[in-house]
Amino acid sequence: MPASMSQANRKSLRVEFPGRRGQLAGILEIPHGEISHREIHGWILFSHCFTCNKDLKAIVRIARGLADCGWGVLRYDFSGLGASQGDFSETNFSTNCEDLAAAAGFLSNEHQSPSFLIGHSFGGAASLAMAGTIPSVQGSIALAAPSDTHHLADLLIRMDPDIASLGQGTVSIGGQKHQVQRQMVEDFRSHDLRATVANLRKPLLIFHSPEDETVGFYHAIRNAGYDQNDPSEASKAAGPRTLVALPGSNHLLTNNERDIPMIVSITHAWCTRING
Repeated sequence: MPASMSQANRKSLRVEFPGRRGQLAGILEIPHGEISHREIHGWILFSHCFTCNKDLKAIVRIARGLADCGWGVLRYDFSGLGASQGDFSETNFSTNCEDLAAAAGFLSNEHQSPSFLIGHSFGGAASLAMAGTIPSVQGSIALAAPSDTHHLADLLIRMDPDIASLGQGTVSIGGQKHQVQRQMVEDFRSHDLRATVANLRKPLLIFHSPEDETVGFYHAIRNAGYDQNDPSEASKAAGPRTLVALPGSNHLLTNNERDIPMIVSITHAWCTRING
């Protein structure tokens, strides 16, 4: 179907649904302009990066591209970010996972349980962490995702040591200031994402740039189970993994206009193959 025709038929619908810290905001990208389970391949749940929101340019373009391919997509804001309620300083990786579960529940109750999870950066980490807990999910797609949550805790402490010493500090990310409490970094350090990903038996599709300036490429190698220098059990992948390199791309996927169509095309083909 020509792009102009598919875009004319696609519909974006704003939604709200309850989370544990208030209402969460999302946008449904609906193929063909209406919800018809006979016409939709399945639903994909899209989680955004740390301190970002559902309206990040790359997220919008990927979600709409997948809708043009016939997938229903829900992109949503984590608590305390974008249009969702809540206090960002009181959130952490555990609350992100709770928000993801709430979004999956909304899809299940209102439309259809999600077939796939996709996430960018820290949202990718949440998608990897939650893929094994949602029965309907057949696989997970990670865009520039870290292989652990500890490195972000260390980064936040380096940005403002007051977080550790006084229990609260301020960090500047993407030109915006955010209040961070000690509980956030403590929660980040409490998760063993590497073990969770290694034990996940569902298929994973991993996109990452070797030149990523924010999340190093070695995270992708770990998530894919390709780390030959690590003989530990945590490095052995239980399920099938596919790693796609994006040479020359930046972390936010904004500097190469060919990245998004490539990500959409490969993701569509990969999900279609798994979805049967």
